[in-house]
Amino acid sequence: MAGKIRDLRSALDHLKTIPGQYAETAVAIDPIGELSGLYRYVGAGGTVRRPTKEGPALVCTNVKGHPGARIAIGLLASRGRVAHLLGAEPDRLGFLLNEALDHPIAPVLAKASPPHCQEVVYKATDPGFDVRRLIPASTNTLIDGGPYITMGLAYAKDVETGETDVTIHRLCVQTQDEITMFFTPGARHIGAMREKAERLGKPLPVSISIGVDPAIEVTACFEPPATPFGFDELGIAGAIRREAVELADCLTVDARCIANAEYVIEGELLPDHYVREDRVQKNGNAMPEFPGYVGPACPACPVIKVRAVTTRRNPIMRTCIGPSEEHVSMAGIPTEASILGMVERAMPGRLVNCYAHPSGGGKYMAILQFRKSRPSDEGRQRQAALLAFSAFSELKNVILVDEDVDIFDTNDVLWAMNTRFQGDVDTIFIPGVRCHPLDPSERTEYNPMIRDTGIGCKTIFDCTVPYGLKENFVRAPFMELDPKKWLPGD
Repeated sequence: MAGKIRDLRSALDHLKTIPGQYAETAVAIDPIGELSGLYRYVGAGGTVRRPTKEGPALVCTNVKGHPGARIAIGLLASRGRVAHLLGAEPDRLGFLLNEALDHPIAPVLAKASPPHCQEVVYKATDPGFDVRRLIPASTNTLIDGGPYITMGLAYAKDVETGETDVTIHRLCVQTQDEITMFFTPGARHIGAMREKAERLGKPLPVSISIGVDPAIEVTACFEPPATPFGFDELGIAGAIRREAVELADCLTVDARCIANAEYVIEGELLPDHYVREDRVQKNGNAMPEFPGYVGPACPACPVIKVRAVTTRRNPIMRTCIGPSEEHVSMAGIPTEASILGMVERAMPGRLVNCYAHPSGGGKYMAILQFRKSRPSDEGRQRQAALLAFSAFSELKNVILVDEDVDIFDTNDVLWAMNTRFQGDVDTIFIPGVRCHPLDPSERTEYNPMIRDTGIGCKTIFDCTVPYGLKENFVRAPFMELDPKKWLPGD
């Protein structure tokens, strides 16, 4: 069934057929604070402040201030739901993406005219044009620096080479025709494209597609070195669906967008034009980010000058809570794929699986399940951890466990740490390495030895049994049987 998903609407229709995976409300809801406040209790998970839990995706059909619009939140806020949407078992999602990464299907231009995303067109030259009225951008909290588009897929091409890239950035709606785009320094290809265009004194045309096939949302979160500059991540989504992603030419800028998106913002990243990210509220805040804290506002953010907004009829806005399990799915599963691919190439057959744990937002922590089959494998588990750090530079902590430990069960992982780990011999520190600037502990105020924000200590926790001692660490051998003989209803 997941193979028939091609856009947001078919994804939602698919979830409606699976008990417990979809919920809908017609009670009026305010996108400013109220929507995320509600979903915190319904199913946000992740690093969201407790209480929170895993729950269904939610569609709100009555959005205050935006008659006719709907908002979908939480589609990817459950690893099991992601598995339903991508057509794989939950513990094999990293393998699915790694295989798709190796066999991309390049995007193509849509044949339909007009494409779905341009069924309704609003141009900035129209009287009364106001992106704030057209798009139900939300805030996660009441202290956010402004309303944010959290699930907008930015698509652009290099002004010289024509190479394309798609990524998700936090986008703050500032005025009727201006949106700021935050870039993590040195971490995104569109950021490099913007900087090149700025050096040439040119604007960078860009489209922001909102409300697309969840496969695109996940694969857009791949990062280098898994996807080097010039690698279009839409090809990975095409491989997952076994069908090319369809694009459409924008109407007002020299860019392309995702043809079946619910909303598309067409605009240009202006050269040498920056504003404070919290220009709306002027409170120093941005929005809650994946580590679970409210991120500081960028003092000088690049600006998108909006030229048009196009939509499907009765469009569905797509949003997420910044620190939720939804971020874990989008960031973490590509992280797993990147690590699996790099380690498998270096030492085939030894890495059984990998899990980017939710406590790290899908970025900071990975649990590696490693198999030692011979004496010479001892020590290679730590080499695999080093490779994981190379595969994903923002990774901070790696926990190594044996193949008899369930990496998706935190209790089992902590059992391994408590019975197969001694801190003085099994902890490896790699200090002074670039990690991620949103980690509040990676600041000079926290550690005066840190030379710059975003530099920290990468750590390996080796909770594997030394190969020569494996016979002393055999788990109790319970019977293998089918419980349905006794409990057929379960």
